Amino acid sequence: MGRILAFIPLAIAAIFGGFFLWGLNPDRDPNNIPSVLISQPAPEFDLAAVDGLETPGLSRADLVGNPRPVIVNVFASWCVPCRAEHGVLTQMVEKDGLTLFGINYKDKPEDATKWLAELGNPYERIGSDLSGRVGIEWGLSGVPETFIVGSDGTVLFRYVGPVVGETAISTFREALIQAGALARGQNG
Repeated sequence: MGRILAFIPLAIAAIFGGFFLWGLNPDRDPNNIPSVLISQPAPEFDLAAVDGLETPGLSRADLVGNPRPVIVNVFASWCVPCRAEHGVLTQMVEKDGLTLFGINYKDKPEDATKWLAELGNPYERIGSDLSGRVGIEWGLSGVPETFIVGSDGTVLFRYVGPVVGETAISTFREALIQAGALARGQNG
């Protein structure tokens, strides 16, 4: 009995060590975090506009009935990767004619307004999620996160992290093509 008890701490240490090594695995892609929302209706929400912006707020109703799928980008002015991604999304709106909606996540309205005045506002609608409640409903693991939502309100794709760099942009554009938001060969 004493030998068994002596091995318990060793077994616990081995288990924790295994989890630690798994977390350090360079082949593990944090963008592959599964989402229970894929192929499901977008969550019900109704967000007011960001104070100080003329851009209207955002609700689930705005995601339904569009002529083609839309992009929903969750961003914040305090998010450094969001700044890097902003130009890519702006270019997709300007060159590809995509519809971009935003959820401003846990951000001070004055900071969001200043950030968008500096970088430009490509969003057709922006909802202010000051409390982060809607982010929880969408299953956010952090910002930025970007979703493709079908015209029936179904979540078709989720991209975790900034859509920056050749691989990320290619992956996101392919998802837009698969969703029917872009035609194959349409380059931004």
